[in-house]
Amino acid sequence: MTTIGNNLQHVQSRIARACAAAGRPADAVALLAVSKTFGPEAVRDAALAGQCAFGENYIQEAVEKMAVVADMQLPRPLQWHCIGPIQSNKTRLVAEHFDWAHTVDRLKIAQRLSEQRPAHLPPLMVCLQVNVDGGPTKSGVAPGEALALAEAVARLPRLVLRGIMSIPDDAPDFEAQRALHHRAAAVFDQIKASGVAGLEQFDTLSLGMTGDLEAAVAAGSTLVRVGSGIFGARSYARAG
Repeated sequence: MTTIGNNLQHVQSRIARACAAAGRPADAVALLAVSKTFGPEAVRDAALAGQCAFGENYIQEAVEKMAVVADMQLPRPLQWHCIGPIQSNKTRLVAEHFDWAHTVDRLKIAQRLSEQRPAHLPPLMVCLQVNVDGGPTKSGVAPGEALALAEAVARLPRLVLRGIMSIPDDAPDFEAQRALHHRAAAVFDQIKASGVAGLEQFDTLSLGMTGDLEAAVAAGSTLVRVGSGIFGARSYARAG
């Protein structure tokens, strides 16, 4: 087994232990392998070890990577998640190439994704990015504005609103991490309980990364985004 395969097993074990500690079923939390800045070969190794869902931050890099991976002999189709910022000039690439977009934080971007999603593809799965910290330099809709955005996005064709995503600031310990993730979970619960039309598949709480996945699982995350824990340390020379 490759190093990536071993790392995947280790991360899956961490998720299983976190679910047990939180009193949740072992299959309650899915794993998104964050392959940004890593090449197609790393994706292949993870796919051969059983991983199907991959997250990418840099849209142009991701599209080029997808084209190479598509020519590889892999045991099953892969699912691609855009987890980086989406600018207006990149919405078409996201709409045409990705299966999921986690970082919708304003209606304009959602409208462009809806308009540009090709008719021959299934609807694009989307999450709203929520800025639970309130930091001015961070992306995401404010928690108090998330429900109104959810109502608007849920009405758009060619999109399915699946949940919310958040990337809180680093916190010093487990309890502080969990408290931040609970803020995002509260927004998720508010939207889910709102009765808004179009939320039949609103089931995804995308929280937690390599360093804080246990706290995220304890707070209710259904999807953790792990990169360095699977692929190793990153070099950002190609980032952009």
